[in-house]
Amino acid sequence: MGLLPPMLVFCLLAGASSMDNGLLRTPPMGWVPWEHFRCNTDCQKDPDDCISERLIKAMADRLAEDGWKELGYNYVNLDDCWAAKERDSLGRLQANASRFPSGIKALADYVHSKGLKFGIYSDLGNLTCEGYPGTTLDDIETDARTFAEWGVDMLKLDGCFSNSSAKAAGYPKMSAALNKTGRPIVYSCSWPAYEGGLPPEVNYTLLGQICNLWRNFADIEDSWESLSRVIEWYGDHQDTLQPAAGPGRWNDPDMLLAGNSGLSFEQAKAQLALWAILAAPLFMSCNLGTISAEARDLLRNPLLIYIDQDPLGIPGRRIAKSGQFEVWKRALNGHQYGVAVLNRGTGGAPTPFVTSLDLLGILDCEKGYKIYDVLDRSFVGGYGLNATLSFTVAPTGVVLLFLRPLC
Repeated sequence: MGLLPPMLVFCLLAGASSMDNGLLRTPPMGWVPWEHFRCNTDCQKDPDDCISERLIKAMADRLAEDGWKELGYNYVNLDDCWAAKERDSLGRLQANASRFPSGIKALADYVHSKGLKFGIYSDLGNLTCEGYPGTTLDDIETDARTFAEWGVDMLKLDGCFSNSSAKAAGYPKMSAALNKTGRPIVYSCSWPAYEGGLPPEVNYTLLGQICNLWRNFADIEDSWESLSRVIEWYGDHQDTLQPAAGPGRWNDPDMLLAGNSGLSFEQAKAQLALWAILAAPLFMSCNLGTISAEARDLLRNPLLIYIDQDPLGIPGRRIAKSGQFEVWKRALNGHQYGVAVLNRGTGGAPTPFVTSLDLLGILDCEKGYKIYDVLDRSFVGGYGLNATLSFTVAPTGVVLLFLRPLC
C-alpha cells in the first residue's frame, strides 16, 4: 500500500466506502474535556478533574440537568488518555481500570440514560498523541466492532504517530468498518489537519464521502493569538473550505474556549459568533460545574445556536476586510442572514462601524429587514436596503446580527 501515492490510495478506497450514514444534518454540539482538563490522569491528587468516568458522568449530569441538552448540546465525548496502556488478551482497546472501573460500555450506557450521546477518541497510529495505544491499520476492524459494541455514537480518529500513506489507507478503511458494524457512528477525521488542510494533499470532495466532520487546521489554544490565527486561516482559504461543508459533512475549526481563562469575554463572543457563521461544530471544553454565569449565558444564546444550526447548512464567508474590520456573512433558510463584524484591533475604545444592507449584498427583500443584535439579545429595528446601519465594535470583539426579511 505504501508504494502507491497517498492520494491515489485515498481515491481508490473512498470510492468504495462512502460514509452515507445520514448523520449530522446540522453541526454537532456537545462537550469534550481536552481544553480544560487535558491529560490529567492523577485521580488521587485531582479526583474531580482527572480524566475518569467520574468526570464524564458529572459533565453528562450537567448537560442533562442544567438545560444544555434542550439547546442541542447532546454529545459527551472522551478525548485522549482514557485507555489502558495495553490492549486486552483479545487485542481490543480497554479503559484504564482505576479511572474507568465500570468500563466504557457502562459509561456509554450512563450517558445514554441521560438522553445524551457518547463519543470516544482514538488515533490512526501506533500511539495516540499522549502515548496510549492507537488504532493501526491492522486494528481498524477490531476497534470499529469494539466501539459499536460499547454503544459509541461518535469516533474522533486523530493522526499522531502516523504517515501520509497510512492515513490515506486508514481513514477510508475506518469509514467502511464503522458502516459495516450497522451502528450509526458519527466519524470525525483529523486527516486534513495533518496534511496541511488544503489541496492537492487534501481532496475535500472525497473526504466528504467518508467523514461527517474533519479537523482542517492546527489545534486551538486558549488565547486570542491562537483563535485569531484560526479565523484568519479559514477566511484566507474559504474558497476551498466553504464549498466542502454542508449537511452531514462539516469543517471543524476546533473546540469552544468560553468558560476557560485565556480569552476575554469579548474574545469569547468573537469565537462563538464566527463559529456560528462558519456552521462549525459547537463543542464546549470547560468545567460545566464551575462555569461563570457570563460564559454560561453566552454558550446558551438561543439565536446564536439557531444561526449555527441552520438547516440549509451553508457555511458563511468573509466578504470584506477594511482596516481593522472583517465582515462575515452567512445565508440562512427563509432568506434570513447572519452577519458578523469582527474588530481585529487590540487596543483603545470600541470603534464605530457603518454599513448598509445594500453594501452587505443583502437585497432579497425590497421592503428591508428586521435586524437583531444576537449577543446583546436586542432588537435593533427595521431597515431599508439603503438605510445607514451603524454600531460600535470592541477591540478583539464582534457584533453578530441576525436579519429577518420584511417581505
